[in-house]
Amino acid sequence: MAQKNNWSGIVVNGCIRDSKIIGTISIGVKAWGTHPLKSAKTHMGERGRDVTFAGVEFVPGHYLYADEDGIIVSESDLTVSSK
Repeated sequence: MAQKNNWSGIVVNGCIRDSKIIGTISIGVKAWGTHPLKSAKTHMGERGRDVTFAGVEFVPGHYLYADEDGIIVSESDLTVSSK
């Protein structure tokens, strides 16, 4: 779904499974860890909502930057243009 929608990455407030396969796709994935059991899906989810976890508020329209060391969120684009 993420590749189909041209997402750059996914942040999961929980664990993922199939991490070896996920590691081969061209989308960044951040999660608390891995777990071998399949999760139960209780609903489809919601769009356009503020979400807070790990002390961070994720707001639609804000920018999220992530690498191997962590995640930062900004109200504005932090991209530096090269001149």
